[in-house]
Amino acid sequence: MTLDRLRPVAERGLTPFVTAADRLGLSPDGVSVVAFGCAVAAGGAFAVATPVAYVAGSLLVLGNGWLDLVDGALAREQGVDSSGGDLLDHVLDRYADLAVLVGLTAGVDQWVLGLAAVTGVLMTSYLGTQIQAVGIGREYGGLLGRADRLALAGVVGVVAALVPVTLSVPVVGSVGVVGALLGLFAVVGHLTALQRFWGAWSDLARRE
Repeated sequence: MTLDRLRPVAERGLTPFVTAADRLGLSPDGVSVVAFGCAVAAGGAFAVATPVAYVAGSLLVLGNGWLDLVDGALAREQGVDSSGGDLLDHVLDRYADLAVLVGLTAGVDQWVLGLAAVTGVLMTSYLGTQIQAVGIGREYGGLLGRADRLALAGVVGVVAALVPVTLSVPVVGSVGVVGALLGLFAVVGHLTALQRFWGAWSDLARRE
C-alpha cells in the first residue's frame, strides 16, 4: 500500500496548478513554504478537535500534499530545480509531518501514541533519504509512504467530524478514530522503515 507509486499519474493533473503558480510569480521555494503553512494550519485545526476544525484540517492536510507535488513540477517547468530547493522541501516536509501529528495528538490528548507515531514517521522518512545518500536512489516504497499518511489523515479527519467512532487498540485500550490512526502510524511507520532498510541492505549486498 503506497500512493507514492502513483506520483507519475498525479503529476499529469498538475499542469493547471503549475501554470497558475508561475503566472502568480511564485517560486518553487515559495510554493514549498505555502505547503508548509497548510500543514501548520492543519495541525492547529486538528488540535481544536471540533467537527468543523477536523474538516478544515483534512482539507488543509490534503492541500499540503498536493502543493508538495506542485513545487517540484514548478521547479522543473522553470528550470530552477536545485539541491538547495530539494533540501528545503525535505526539511519543510518533516516539520509539516510533525505539525500534523502534534495537532492530531493534542486534539485527542494521546501523547504516548503521538510520540510513537512521530518516531515511526520520522524513521520512515529518514530511511528514504538515507538510502538515497548511499547511492541507491530515493525510496518512496514500503507499507506506508508520506502520500498514504496524508490521505489517511484527511479521511480520518472527516470521519472524526461526522462519526465519533471508538475502537479498541491492543495494549492502549479504547481510543477514538484519531487515536487509532496514530497507533497505525506508529506500528506501520516503523515496519515501513524496517522494510526500506532491508530492501536497501539487500541491494547493497548484491552490489558487493
